[in-house]
Amino acid sequence: MNVIFSSESSRLAVEDGLVADETARSAREIAVDGFIVPGLRDAHFHPITYAASLVVPSLKSAQDFAEISQRLNQAADGMAPGVPMSAIRLDDETLAEGRLPNRHDLDTMAGDRPLIIHRYCGHIAMANTAALALAGVTSATPDPVGGTLDRDAQGEPTGVLREMGIEVVSLPLAEQSGPAVTDDQVVDAMYALASVGLTSIGGIVGCGDGPWADLGDQFSQLVRIADRLPINVRVLVIGQDSDQLRDAARRIKEVGSRRLTFLGVKIFGDGSLGGHTAAMHEPFADADTTGQLRFDAAVSRPLAETALNLGGIVAIHAIGDRANAAVLDFYEDIVAGGGDANRLRIEHASVLGPDEVAAFARLGITASVQPAFMASETEWLEKRVGPVRLTQTYPLRTLLDAGVPLAGGSDCPVEPPHPLPGIAAARDRCGIVPAQGLSAAEALSLFTTGAARALLEPEPLVAGSPADFVVLDVDPLAATPDELREARVLATYVAGELVEVPDGIVTWQE
Repeated sequence: MNVIFSSESSRLAVEDGLVADETARSAREIAVDGFIVPGLRDAHFHPITYAASLVVPSLKSAQDFAEISQRLNQAADGMAPGVPMSAIRLDDETLAEGRLPNRHDLDTMAGDRPLIIHRYCGHIAMANTAALALAGVTSATPDPVGGTLDRDAQGEPTGVLREMGIEVVSLPLAEQSGPAVTDDQVVDAMYALASVGLTSIGGIVGCGDGPWADLGDQFSQLVRIADRLPINVRVLVIGQDSDQLRDAARRIKEVGSRRLTFLGVKIFGDGSLGGHTAAMHEPFADADTTGQLRFDAAVSRPLAETALNLGGIVAIHAIGDRANAAVLDFYEDIVAGGGDANRLRIEHASVLGPDEVAAFARLGITASVQPAFMASETEWLEKRVGPVRLTQTYPLRTLLDAGVPLAGGSDCPVEPPHPLPGIAAARDRCGIVPAQGLSAAEALSLFTTGAARALLEPEPLVAGSPADFVVLDVDPLAATPDELREARVLATYVAGELVEVPDGIVTWQE
């Protein structure tokens, strides 16, 4: 097929929602004042959590406990007494106190209103005494499999919940409070994504369980709004069992929406670098722990096989080198049994030694990477991993040179949804080991060709492919990284139709 895209292009032929080549006689021509770029894709996105981040208190920019309390009190105005409250994106690294708040701190902020606050990485949460009581958590409550409840010297829960420990509290809160966002608010959030140039996302959702259970049944909410989606959402289900995956695929098929399709299963292998829960071969440089390996091959195998049998993919979260090694071993068995390596992804692939990189390349596993992480971690990343492992963290250049397929994403709302700063970060790496940076074309490909492949979409902007494209005010191949960060999306087209973004749409809040 003829490749249509050129960074200098300002015209595109479209026929029946598809890109037409120069021989098509019935095509209509779309002419724009700007640079036509393939529709930007985000391979790793949490759509309902993102919508919630625009509605519930977001604490990433809070400077201290007093500011957290102020934001919570503002959000509580008008809420009925005793109704549980959620807040997200707390970053203890930027707080004046230099630590996570415990339940006693939160009690002074929320009183007897049950409160849960999620750290911005999503792998740690904090609950006040009322939330712990609602969940029935006491000193006798055991740590769940794959998670922990922090305890003080007397063995009492401090309110800090790690990994699957979050679910112990989030599930009971969800039963009391219901969904955090309305269907209309989720639709608005999807229009916000169109406004920043996204035409497709790999939408990761839970089914009313898991650490983010306090946000409700995210999958069912997406199904309800399928016919209102302005962009493509390829659904990755955080599956608990094979029946759940089969039911999800069936429900999406019954909806019959071109915008909502079943992509596969999302599985967790470890935690985060910021929360010291990523599974590492050696201890963190600033903490005497090697993190938490959540990955269980025996539990994951039927989920993986079911997703593949449904025509989908397997996406497993692995940040630490030990977690990546465990998942790569698992994938080696899957491939040996006839599994298609093109449908196997590792999400984040953050810290990789030579052995892990070699396994990625040998097996042909896709690394689903988030360059924007580096913008948030510049102040503390080396402190976490140390100078040697820093050179092996987010090793984009090494992976690409080894022939590893790469797909770009944001992990929003861990990071903002804007793909252009993510592309810029893949190039200059925000100053973190610049030698691992990519060229302008390679970085753009992360969020176009690479992400499209990871979302099981055709090659972007070739004859016969969907006419999903955006119009920028700069040439992304000629602009500097800083110019790209400041670039504007002038228009977004999905299937050849301009997405009309409503006025007043908010894309982000810190």
